[in-house]
Amino acid sequence: MDGQRANPPGAGRRPLKLKRQLMSSTARLDESWSLGSLRVPNRVILAPLAGIGNWFVRLQAKRFGAGMAVSEMVSSHAVHYRNEKTCNEMLRIDPRERAGGPVAIQLFGEDPHIMRSAAAHVATAGVDAIDINMGCPVPKVRNTGAGAALLDHPDLAVQVARAAVEGAREGSERAARGIGAGVTGVGGGGAGVIGVGGVGVGGIPITCKLRSGLRPGEDSGFELAHRLVAEAGVAAIGFHPRSAAVHHKGVPDYQLATRLVESLPAPVILTGGMDDARGAREAFAATGAAAVMLARGALGNPWLFSELLDGREARPSRQDVLDELSWTIERAVEHLGEQRATRYLRKFYPWYVPRLQLDGTIARELQESLQSVPTLAHVRELLEPVRLSTSERTRFSGAKPAHSSSGEPARPSSALAR
Repeated sequence: MDGQRANPPGAGRRPLKLKRQLMSSTARLDESWSLGSLRVPNRVILAPLAGIGNWFVRLQAKRFGAGMAVSEMVSSHAVHYRNEKTCNEMLRIDPRERAGGPVAIQLFGEDPHIMRSAAAHVATAGVDAIDINMGCPVPKVRNTGAGAALLDHPDLAVQVARAAVEGAREGSERAARGIGAGVTGVGGGGAGVIGVGGVGVGGIPITCKLRSGLRPGEDSGFELAHRLVAEAGVAAIGFHPRSAAVHHKGVPDYQLATRLVESLPAPVILTGGMDDARGAREAFAATGAAAVMLARGALGNPWLFSELLDGREARPSRQDVLDELSWTIERAVEHLGEQRATRYLRKFYPWYVPRLQLDGTIARELQESLQSVPTLAHVRELLEPVRLSTSERTRFSGAKPAHSSSGEPARPSSALAR
């Protein structure tokens, strides 16, 4: 049975509460802040996005101003056993990411020994921070005892976090001595091995990302956050104030997040429900969080970072959206090769096409075509007339890919006619 706390979180911390209230009244999103030994240039972070947050998605967020970016969720078991795809692709850090601030890798797992090993390996690869997922509501993760399942097992959660702290310390010490695993990256002159970055005097900070609880009405995540800081040495808490059971539905409990900010002697990074700039600003101001972490609201919308940090007001033009989609396609090919990138990018198109400001029928037909064409050459052909068009009153004709008499896909006709 999990241990019980003798005192409620925040007991005897009135000075801390007052200090946090004073700080939150003056903090701005474009200000720098400290995460353990790291100095983060601003308070807007890209959240870990499962199956999405690879190096070029993180780089995109950095290009638009994100002060820090976190990787997609990576299995600690896969790292421990040196799975080739995990270590070569999911742990890849591109040198271009370094320019905008720290880079973090998020790990998930339920075994302290495995987590310690994985954290050590990731630390030698040159990462700046490591985040531990303790909030993923997806059954295939929870059923392994990882993710949000750890909210029901706080003793184990503390052991996992403490193991990550110890492993990261060991890995950064090995890296400082030049005994590192290295992660292959591409940038500048071509392929190479990325060295250690961001390892300060205090070593690589460990953060944990939590939900408020496993089921609606529970606050086990709130309770666990205090133990992770006090007993495991975690440097900060990423807090999504919704229960795991509701996934992304419902309204986040920002009052609970405020209570956590007021009582926790460590930074709280707020995430959940901030799909636009106004919502992010209001949540940041209301809770007094150290930073905000953008997730679903940033999908296909890197301009959200510019809105929050640079005061951008104009929505991106059609040309802006097409240029950014082209950049994404090029980076996907760089990462995966043409054939794999063709399939992988199909999840990206639904985020960009709505921003092209096309007529509903045209947008729907374009979307359907992008999901079915066999090559990126066909994708570029479909997008070119959209780029050339100057009027929103256009017709997208012949978008669906046909097949020739030989059975081979015919070149799709993607003419946009007024």
